[in-house]
Amino acid sequence: MSKLKIGSRDWVVICDGRKALILQNEGDEEFPNLRMREVREHDDASTHSQGADAPGRVHQSFGVTRSAVEQTDWHDIAERHFLTEVVRQLDEALTNNLVKKFILVASPRALGMLRPAYSPALRRAISVEIDRDWVGLPIHEIEEKLMRSQAGD
Repeated sequence: MSKLKIGSRDWVVICDGRKALILQNEGDEEFPNLRMREVREHDDASTHSQGADAPGRVHQSFGVTRSAVEQTDWHDIAERHFLTEVVRQLDEALTNNLVKKFILVASPRALGMLRPAYSPALRRAISVEIDRDWVGLPIHEIEEKLMRSQAGD
């Protein structure tokens, strides 16, 4: 395994379903110096304010049997929308030549929501994906964890 390299001006994107930190390396591969470029968050409204109706019921096509319809998971929908917007922003930054390479750190659940939204260009620009939830960590700890990481982890 080779040591993870964070190139000068590369972005490190740390996200989960509610928050995204976009960091830029102002240092070099030998001595990275991550600086906050942007923080994106979305409000996660309570379930009762997102959808107040009870789950519906469905009548079978024959007979008198009825079945309950599963409750809509509004939090899941909001997280998917938020992460799709993050991907759109990263794609736009790539298109506008603001960045050439990304390191993406996200919880496994968030990675599963992010991957289907990648454009082919964004997929090529992501040098490493790390399936960890580091959103709550200070930048210096993120730097330390990245420097201890191995490419391909």
